[in-house]
Amino acid sequence: MPIEDLMWVEKYRPSDLSELVDQVTIRQKLKQLMEKKEQLPHLLFAGPPGSGKTTTAMILAKQILGEHWRDYTLSLNASDERGIDVVRERIKTFARFADRRVGIPFRLAILDECDEMTNDGQTALRRIMEENSEHTRFVLICNYSSGIIEPLQSRCVIFRFKRLDEASVTEHLASIAKKEKLKHSGDAAFGAIYEATQGDLRQAINLMQAASASGEITSESVNSVSGASVKARVFEIIGLALDGDFDAARTKMVELTRVYGIPERDFLRFANEALGSLKVPDMAKAISILAEYDYRLVQGSQPELQLTAMLAQLSAIGKKAE
Repeated sequence: MPIEDLMWVEKYRPSDLSELVDQVTIRQKLKQLMEKKEQLPHLLFAGPPGSGKTTTAMILAKQILGEHWRDYTLSLNASDERGIDVVRERIKTFARFADRRVGIPFRLAILDECDEMTNDGQTALRRIMEENSEHTRFVLICNYSSGIIEPLQSRCVIFRFKRLDEASVTEHLASIAKKEKLKHSGDAAFGAIYEATQGDLRQAINLMQAASASGEITSESVNSVSGASVKARVFEIIGLALDGDFDAARTKMVELTRVYGIPERDFLRFANEALGSLKVPDMAKAISILAEYDYRLVQGSQPELQLTAMLAQLSAIGKKAE
């Protein structure tokens, strides 16, 4: 069975700009650009995960390059292949060839998660874009445009995707549920999915598919799959740390990360939500602590050690308030 039939996120991936969920302004502007597709500039898509950036890039590739789009499109995840060697070898080799087939105006290079590329890699990419713009267009995709060097940004038309609102996500999930003939508890179930995924449509569809395995999609089945219990555990850990009980907070954190395997970035995301719901003696200081350790983790520091140090600092805030 094709993967498109197994995974709903692929089965129901939009194939036309008009099918994109929300993002009305972006749809309108891209349709205008597509009226003269041979003059399409380099593009930069920035925005939160699951907002439609990669899907939009694929739609453009199919509309510009037609049935042979796979032959003339290079799609890379720059966070996995982020170094200067990949840029020089794979991307440069692809970009420098001109295609003479009728109806192929240029090749298209789609580079996902470009904000994870090294500065050297981005600098090399800038030169390739300059030298090969006649034969190749680039679509750069990132979560944060601040992670893209200015010389790259200045060579692209920037489209900023927004986080999808609950009404748009709920409507799309209901449409899929109807097509799949799913039993569900309506708005309560879809609301639980949105609460767990916060506008990430890709994750929302995957979560609904996983929850459907129980036979009926309810808020309870969604919570059991989404790890709402994990979220509650993180809230408890942050509460213990702010109460000054570092040892208990650390023990429960180690259990959560080692036994349940929660990713450290998810731990920080839930921790940030916990701070918003708790009475924190020094909120500004607490947020600064989370931001510092988020940065350290992005830089590749040892996760458990960094989370332990973060809890120690939060615990110190709690003790000062006593």
